[in-house]
Amino acid sequence: MADASEERSRKRRRLSNDEEGNTAARPLPRTLTSPISPPPLRRNRKLESQAPKVMKSPFQLTWIQDLKASDNMDAVTLKDILGDPMIAECWEFNYLHNLDFLMEAFDSDVKDLVKVHVIHGFWKQEDEQRLRLKKQAERYPNITLHTAYMPEMFGTHHTKMLVLLRHDDTAQIIIHTANMIAFDWTNMAQAVWQSPLLPLLPKDAPEPPDSPPIGSGERFKVDFLNYLRAYDGKRTICKPLVDQLSKYDFSEIRAALVGSVPGKQPTESDSPTQWGWPGLTQALSSVQVQGNESEIVVQISSIATLGAKDDWLDKTLFKALGKSKNEMKKPKFKIIFPTADEIRRSLNGYASGSAIHTKIQSAQQQKQLHYMKPLFCHWAGDGAQHAEKPQPTHDAGRKRAAPHIKTYTRFSDCSRSTIDWMLVTSANLSKQAWGEARNSAGDIRVCSYELGVLVWPALFGEKATMVPTFKTDTPTINAVKPVTDLIVGARMPYDFPLVPYAKGDDPWVATASYTRPDWKGETWNAG
Repeated sequence: MADASEERSRKRRRLSNDEEGNTAARPLPRTLTSPISPPPLRRNRKLESQAPKVMKSPFQLTWIQDLKASDNMDAVTLKDILGDPMIAECWEFNYLHNLDFLMEAFDSDVKDLVKVHVIHGFWKQEDEQRLRLKKQAERYPNITLHTAYMPEMFGTHHTKMLVLLRHDDTAQIIIHTANMIAFDWTNMAQAVWQSPLLPLLPKDAPEPPDSPPIGSGERFKVDFLNYLRAYDGKRTICKPLVDQLSKYDFSEIRAALVGSVPGKQPTESDSPTQWGWPGLTQALSSVQVQGNESEIVVQISSIATLGAKDDWLDKTLFKALGKSKNEMKKPKFKIIFPTADEIRRSLNGYASGSAIHTKIQSAQQQKQLHYMKPLFCHWAGDGAQHAEKPQPTHDAGRKRAAPHIKTYTRFSDCSRSTIDWMLVTSANLSKQAWGEARNSAGDIRVCSYELGVLVWPALFGEKATMVPTFKTDTPTINAVKPVTDLIVGARMPYDFPLVPYAKGDDPWVATASYTRPDWKGETWNAG
């Protein structure tokens, strides 16, 4: 129905014969010669059409049990992901598993009917974790356990993923950072990426292109199925899942897969899918970056032994992270990692620190700390030593939830107002996850299974801008100046501004002992 003012503007006053005969000689009223404003409804519609669209963050944070509702806006629980009764089959990939916790997340009416496949890396027959899983699985006839092939002694099956096949002929992929245990889904900061529901391909679907571009759904499918095929080197594990997923349409996915699989791999290969840091380099080579004063923030829960010198960190991993489609000045780097004080004051106190690891005790580890400490920033940055500093300008609502999340984010400049790309992954700061430096033969060695998702603004629109969001997945329209066509959110797990380590600050070390009580009155004895 037309607006009343618009309707009136379309009506013409009926003229008498006298008026009709003299209109040419009579001057027009001033109101007809002055500029005409569009009716209010049309004017509002025009303003609306000029306003940029906003898109929620492709990543979500997990719900934290002991935080207030305002800190958990848009956060998800495991039940949110697995509680749909339409789920027919679930493939669960992880490092640590509690099968009772997993099964409780399914809808009570179907949890005994869902076909559940659990992929773990406990290959030693006498491993306590393997024996515990086997015992738990005896209570659930619908669970099948699969042991991933683990060719590397120091590798782990570290990927955190769910693949869901549904009764409505759709499939969904969820890649996240949490172990499948209640501890990780309760009071630890974590992140989740969920694909759209993927429909079956139509029977007359055309053949996919030979080399689909990185970031497209077609390329994601190629890389994802190649990742699953890596499990079948010694025994058949994922072939049934590959066969099923090959029938689905991935075209609605806007992301690149960045993964690792164990073994020796050439860095120059005809394979469309590369793993470890070469795969990261390959993906980032497709991303146009904006700022010439950019900053990459690495936020992780574990730092392995990287070497007494910074060769691997700077010349291998940071070099890969600094890659882009267009040549830019080398970005600055920051590393977010919690201190012992931040673990003490976290929701779980010292218990949170059982999932967060680095070592600084040996002479070599002290040398590593020496070159890394200038890069270190606090997770919370609100300890007593920071009392005189201003409060954060942007509060992510996760200070007290200790970080098990892993994010790698390239900000366009040091103000961190816009984002060139963001990666959420299971991969920490380690050679086991990303791969050793290239050897003289051009090969690298990767030890672990890892999986992550990379996004950047151009995937969502030619004139899109990605901005950090805090305590919500939805960006505000005024977040970008000048205004662009589309504003995409990127949910932040940490506050702005970042707070660098001071002279007396050291990272949390789970293998050290701490006599100062946490907020619960507990001490930490690593012995």
